[in-house]
Amino acid sequence: MNRFRSWLAARAFRRPILVHAHCDVPCGIYDPHTAQIAALGVVRMNQLIAELPKPGPQTGPQELEAYQHKLARYTHVKEINAEACKHELRIIWGDYFTPEHLQKFPDLHGLFWETMKLASKTRQEVNLQAAQDLLAKVQRIAEIFWKSKNVEVRKQPSLQKSGGELLYPVPAAK
Repeated sequence: MNRFRSWLAARAFRRPILVHAHCDVPCGIYDPHTAQIAALGVVRMNQLIAELPKPGPQTGPQELEAYQHKLARYTHVKEINAEACKHELRIIWGDYFTPEHLQKFPDLHGLFWETMKLASKTRQEVNLQAAQDLLAKVQRIAEIFWKSKNVEVRKQPSLQKSGGELLYPVPAAK
C-alpha cells in the first residue's frame, strides 16, 4: 500500500501530458469550411512559389538566401495547409458520415480516398493544378456534407488573393 501512495504522490507533481483530439463525444458540430480554407491555402502557396523570381547565375548571396528562405517558408505553409485539410476531412469522414450516408452517396468513400491522396500529392509537389483539384474535391465533399443535412449550398468567390470559390450552406427561408 505504501508503494501505491508513493506512486500517487509522485504522479501529483508531474507535469500534465498535453493531448490533442477531436472530442469524439460526438458533439455533432462538424463543418467542412475549415478544410476548404486549408485547400485554398495550398492553392495560394503554389501560386506564390510559382511567382518567385528564380535566381540566376548573377544572383548575389543575399538574394539567393532571400529566395531560399521564401521558398522554404511557402513550402512549409503549403504542407501545413495540406495536412490541416487532411485532418479536417478525417474528422468528418470518421465521425460524421454513417453507413446510411454511403448508401445515399455511393461515391463518398472513393471521393474521400482520392481527396486524401491528392492532399498528400500537394504536400509532395509544387503543383498548382493538383492544389486546384484538391480544392474542387473538398468542395464536392462539402456539397455532399450539406446535402446529407438537407441544406442547399452556393459557391461564392473566396475574396482571397488566391481567387477561387468557396462553398457555403444557404440558410433555409423562414
